[in-house]
Amino acid sequence: MQTLHVVSLTLLCVLVVNAQSIGSGKCPQPPVQQNFDPAKYMGRWYGIKKIPNTFQSGKCSRATYALSDNTVLVRNEQLLPNGTPSFIEGTAKILDPSEPAKLEVRFFEDRGAPYWVLATDYDNYTLVYSCTETLGLSYAEYAWIMSRTSTLPKETITELLDILQSNNINTALFTETEQRPELCSGMP
Repeated sequence: MQTLHVVSLTLLCVLVVNAQSIGSGKCPQPPVQQNFDPAKYMGRWYGIKKIPNTFQSGKCSRATYALSDNTVLVRNEQLLPNGTPSFIEGTAKILDPSEPAKLEVRFFEDRGAPYWVLATDYDNYTLVYSCTETLGLSYAEYAWIMSRTSTLPKETITELLDILQSNNINTALFTETEQRPELCSGMP
């Protein structure tokens, strides 16, 4: 039993390092976008707000999605805190055709992570949620509000945060992503 406690504490420490939003138990299961159309979702999205995480600590974040056969090609870009452009490429797949808004995204050869589109109008905003569990004892959540442009009306942001709150997802930790044109002009 003591070994299980040590393992649990170690895994919890790893989660603390990698995510700012941690909970005990199992991941929340918010409903996803109904009748999700992956083809309409493709293109560039700019980060507006997010739950902070270690893999996206920069500014001017954006994601570009392109459909290739049954796979979504993913390219995430940002300016690192020192001003250096950075990117990572991966893929996303729909795991169950009956729920196309639930994708699994992979970078490198990792085990993949959920990428759930909770809400989108395809032209202006998207709300994405991800949650990973550790032995069903704890979980780490990630969430992003993104836009087709580098800004989004406050009313829209409030509506999207309300969706998360109504599904017991803590929005208190959300931070804004800097998207100032003079700052982001260094992006390729």
